[in-house]
Amino acid sequence: MLDDLQTSIQKSLEHLQMQFRKLQAGRASASMVEEISVESYGSRMALKGVANISCPDAKTVRIEPWDKNLLSAVEKGIIASDLGLNPQNFGDHILLAIPPLTEERRKKLGKLVHEEVEHARISVRTARQEAMKKAKQQEAADEISEDERVRLEKKIQEKVDEANKKIDELAKKKETDILTV
Repeated sequence: MLDDLQTSIQKSLEHLQMQFRKLQAGRASASMVEEISVESYGSRMALKGVANISCPDAKTVRIEPWDKNLLSAVEKGIIASDLGLNPQNFGDHILLAIPPLTEERRKKLGKLVHEEVEHARISVRTARQEAMKKAKQQEAADEISEDERVRLEKKIQEKVDEANKKIDELAKKKETDILTV
């Protein structure tokens, strides 16, 4: 039961970190475009599955499709995404210039950070509720005693507290990253 809780919490934290990587913080990062959906031979694929993505410098993302016929599809995918970036097509690769963040964009990103943090906390709370419910079911089925259930609930709460602390640390780091000019 504690292993299931730990797995759930770990998945929540990993998801939060992935969402944070996607948020543009004024610096180029391959992770901000990796998951963009691109039309490739009649099916949708993530950009990382059809192209090499690199960052030649802190303000530029270079996307080089393995098949040059996909350049226009990659360009359309980037435009359709909510990144707000304008791709520059050079015939064999695409460059994305990452503009410096405006104050308005920083505030918007700050709100997105808080939304993602809240989603992570909800996920952790849901995992805690499931674990507590299982502990009570085990007690009701006489698999564990009341004392064992209470000890188990304390351990569950400790794990949840650790997860919330980690979520706060990740949020503070991302906010600092966004607010640093």
